[in-house]
Amino acid sequence: MDLVGRKAQLGSLRGILSEAGSRGAAVLVRGAPGIGKTSLLAATGALAESLGFRVLRAVGVEAESDLPFGGLHQLLRPLGPAQTEGSAPHRLVLAAALGHAEAEVPDVFMVGLAVLDLIADVAATAPVLILTDDIQWLDDATVSVLAFMARRVGSEPVVMVGAARDGYRSRLTPDEVTTVPLEPLSDDDAAALLADRAPGLRPAARRRLLAAAAGNPLALTELSRTLGKAADPDETRLPLTERLERAFTDRLATLPAGTRTILRVAALDNGSTLTEIFAAARFLAGDAVGIAELEPALRAGLVSVDGIELRFGHPLMRSAIQQTMPTAERQAAHGALASVLDDHPDRHARHRAAATSAADETVAQALEDVALRAARRGAVAEAVTSLEHAAALSGDAARRTERLLRAADYAVELGRPESVNRLLDHAQSTTLSARQHATAVWLRGSFDEGLGGHPGSVVSLTALAESVAADDRALALRILWSAAQLCFWSEPGPEARHRVLNAVEGMALDDLDPWRLAICAYAAPVERGAFVLNGIQDMTPNDGDDGRAYRMLSTATLLAGGFDAARAFAASGSIGLRAQGRLGLLARTAGAQAWSDIVVGDLGAAISATEEARRLARETTQTMMYALMTAIGAKLAALRGDVDDALRLAEEAEEIGLPAGARPVLAIALIARGTAALAAGRFEEALDHFRRVHDPADPAFQIALRLTAVGDLVDAAMHCGRAESVVPIVAELEDIAAVTPAPVLHAELRLARALLSDDDAAEALFEAALGADLAAWPLIRARTHLAFGEWLRRRRRSVESRDHLRVARDMLDALGAIPWGDKARRELRAAGETSRRRDPDARDQLTPHELQIVQLAAEGLTNREIGRQLYLSHRTVSSHLHRIFPKLGVVSRTELRMVVGDLR
Repeated sequence: MDLVGRKAQLGSLRGILSEAGSRGAAVLVRGAPGIGKTSLLAATGALAESLGFRVLRAVGVEAESDLPFGGLHQLLRPLGPAQTEGSAPHRLVLAAALGHAEAEVPDVFMVGLAVLDLIADVAATAPVLILTDDIQWLDDATVSVLAFMARRVGSEPVVMVGAARDGYRSRLTPDEVTTVPLEPLSDDDAAALLADRAPGLRPAARRRLLAAAAGNPLALTELSRTLGKAADPDETRLPLTERLERAFTDRLATLPAGTRTILRVAALDNGSTLTEIFAAARFLAGDAVGIAELEPALRAGLVSVDGIELRFGHPLMRSAIQQTMPTAERQAAHGALASVLDDHPDRHARHRAAATSAADETVAQALEDVALRAARRGAVAEAVTSLEHAAALSGDAARRTERLLRAADYAVELGRPESVNRLLDHAQSTTLSARQHATAVWLRGSFDEGLGGHPGSVVSLTALAESVAADDRALALRILWSAAQLCFWSEPGPEARHRVLNAVEGMALDDLDPWRLAICAYAAPVERGAFVLNGIQDMTPNDGDDGRAYRMLSTATLLAGGFDAARAFAASGSIGLRAQGRLGLLARTAGAQAWSDIVVGDLGAAISATEEARRLARETTQTMMYALMTAIGAKLAALRGDVDDALRLAEEAEEIGLPAGARPVLAIALIARGTAALAAGRFEEALDHFRRVHDPADPAFQIALRLTAVGDLVDAAMHCGRAESVVPIVAELEDIAAVTPAPVLHAELRLARALLSDDDAAEALFEAALGADLAAWPLIRARTHLAFGEWLRRRRRSVESRDHLRVARDMLDALGAIPWGDKARRELRAAGETSRRRDPDARDQLTPHELQIVQLAAEGLTNREIGRQLYLSHRTVSSHLHRIFPKLGVVSRTELRMVVGDLR
């Protein structure tokens, strides 16, 4: 019969399926155990097949949740060899993840892209429905892939429908997934279902059962089989889930001994093939066991057989059976399974470990090997679980601690502070070596950029690094890098900064070592600015093989004020990080590129980089990086004249950054507010914002980022007649400029000097500012022309002012700094010359995501190549371009190149 009481939910899913030709979707069905999630998914699958969909299915099983990519195996199995065939480089990664090839998977996101490409190819011939039941028990690697795909199927003929129990914490935000909650059935629907399932019940029994089941469809079915017990006063006080489990175990007790043995083995098996279940049951029982012994369970509806696989009628049956097994019986069953899995080393090791209660170094080592294999395949969460179990079985205390520390290190990579703290608590319950202690302390502070630590964290981290430098320099550098990064995110004071410098300079590293350059830049961007900038002159970005090193160099150069070089290092680093699927580091590298693009003035590139960095920071759960990129987005919006967006983004960034004291977030958000006020002509407000950026007592003070807000500070002061209020700040910055060659600071100060000088010296200073090499600083050059033209016009030298104002207008229009281009027009009109209005360009007509695709397409990349760059399917890229061409009025990529070329 039709699903009772689920007409509305099935209707919603029907609507989503009907729109799959124009857009994909991700749906999460939520509800209590037995509420009908599985039935709704089954009905959705049947409906989809009738509409011509290709349906792929996976079901989470608690016993299989530690098998890396186990759910993905289920999902892709119907595709056969196609799942790992093809020329795409990422297909090798998918083959490695599924165990079909030997290759290292640097990040699970590479697997996600390979699966997305594969599903997109399948969807080219028929729309695809992906059904995943009991997501809460799918392995973590599979869930990561599914979340990756769910964020990207909007342009694909692909619908993803998953089901999870109430309380499951989805990795998707509400705007990324449609949630379909399943509530208990209404009284009328519950009565109708019960009448169908148990038509012969007497009225009194029906009333008791309806009350006991509370609208739960599974309870209506199962409790009707044990009505007397279910209606017992003591029994009805139990939670419904526990009553259902007891109902299942009561039914289990009525089965023959051989049948119970099979079901107990199956309940613990992290596989589901009849062959291995029967073999393990024979080993356990010592008797012949086969399909005949399984038959009673089949007749009772407890299990079903699909080909060679055994399936429980409901997950509660499996958990009920597990809970009734005494420890000795459970361990014996695990041992029996291990005995028949010699050809599956990872599963063999896990069952062998589950059969072991005492310390056993051999088993512990086998589990550690399982963990390392899982990590190489990109299944980091499963590596954590295996290492923790290995530690519990370790016979040697030192090995136990090392395994816990390694598990904690992996948990840091996953972004799970609660797991890290739990693992480290266990590790620190015994005496640690100096190196182990240093590792533990360092790992505890690895979240939220280390801002959760105490004010002395920089000093304590540096001391830790110094304590292990002689024995483990690699570890010492990692710890010192954390201390240096904390110098960026907080303000530890000059003594702490010098302590970091002394430590890194005492390690006898090569002058061009990326670690040394980056640590120096983060700890002392002014004092070591010359060292960093001189060092990078001898380093040429190449093909970006070492993405991490180039990411470090890009941010080091940025903090030293060399934003033009920072862009080159960021672009080079992105190549390697994209190829490796290391989206967490890519978010940071794209962030460095975005801020550099903004400071330099390449706002077209900044739009794309900012959007990508912000999206990836959120996807990789880097909270402070997301806040920082949101602040950078606010600055970009202000430069583009989107004042309301700028203020909204600045507020969002501050809500995250202020409680943590994240100075870069607060600094850039405040700079964005000042820029927005400048754009709107609110000069007093702008001045107040920019003065705070330069106030050491303000939580938004950041010694490197303030160097980018000098010209704006003076500009605001001049326009509201308060030049004297900023003279001391500029004088201090002049002293800083004597220490560091930071190009951005010197370029900004040349403009500030001209603005602040008296009339006798101003003209020469403006000319000196424009005479400097500003090829790498188009925004500062344009702003200088604008300021000079404005100065000339106000001194009634209108004819001379026009040349500068025209240059400023044209440059600012080309850069996309709309409020300043409009200001140049107003100044030109006041000088007696009219200007046509700025024509909208691609930056105004396209979303940031579309603009990024256009820029790559204009470089000559194919759809597949663009997809690999942006971690999208080639079909999604094609769909975007199909919508983009009409927006821009072009019909070919040749014309597209011309449009994008006009932005440069």
